[in-house]
Amino acid sequence: MSSSHVTQLFPAHETRPLEGLYLAHDLRKAAADRPFVYANFVASLDGRIAVPDAVKGGMKVPLNVANARDWRLFQELAIQADLIITTGRYLRDYAAGKAQEILRVYDDPRFADLVAWRTGQGLSPQPDLVVVSSTLDFPVPDALTHGGRHVLVVTDRRADAARIQALEKQIGRVYVVGDEHVRGDEFVRLMADLDYRLIYSAAGPKIAHMLLAGGVLDRLYLTQVCRVLGATPFSSVVDGPLLDTSVDLRLISLAYDPHAFEGVGQLFGCYGRR
Repeated sequence: MSSSHVTQLFPAHETRPLEGLYLAHDLRKAAADRPFVYANFVASLDGRIAVPDAVKGGMKVPLNVANARDWRLFQELAIQADLIITTGRYLRDYAAGKAQEILRVYDDPRFADLVAWRTGQGLSPQPDLVVVSSTLDFPVPDALTHGGRHVLVVTDRRADAARIQALEKQIGRVYVVGDEHVRGDEFVRLMADLDYRLIYSAAGPKIAHMLLAGGVLDRLYLTQVCRVLGATPFSSVVDGPLLDTSVDLRLISLAYDPHAFEGVGQLFGCYGRR
């Protein structure tokens, strides 16, 4: 099998090109009648999506699982969105040089075909961004508004009024959703009112918890690299209190990529709400 291909295991067993694997899911059709919310993570077999960064501090995606093949599929999910969720924590890490670039990825010539795809759909050059933050303690990098995209900020009623006013002067509207934290269901209702239909969470496990607890996460994309890492502390896919009700996700598709990390391999799983 060519290194440009993967083996789809479910729902049908067949060889398929890596490029276009997630574009073929045609998520915009799923968002025809209401907002469709999806998230993506890459993890080790023992569930590590982030481990301590010994050099820069904080947490980072383990180098043992980050790879260009998964990154390609990340872009295929991002390019389909109307709106991408990020967080104040990400913007703080971004300003400190600790975060992976997700704000200007479409400048990369490797993804020229995705830019052409988005243009062909009649969409804006880049998805808009929404920053979810309780403290509003984050810088506003120039890349945040790169490509003329709109930027929203969503916070809760604990937020400082002066900081809200300052951010509205800098980048645009700040919306208050929830009392002590942003609620996922209220957040999605607000985005629906603002006419956003396809919402991609490029944020971390706390936002995943917010969306799951609110009953609004429609689809989870999970790449599992066939490696066990260990490490404490670590972040997993969801971070937060025990969910009131477990969230059952059915398997939509599963593909095996034997070419990552010189044959270590990885699985591309897609799971959806019943």
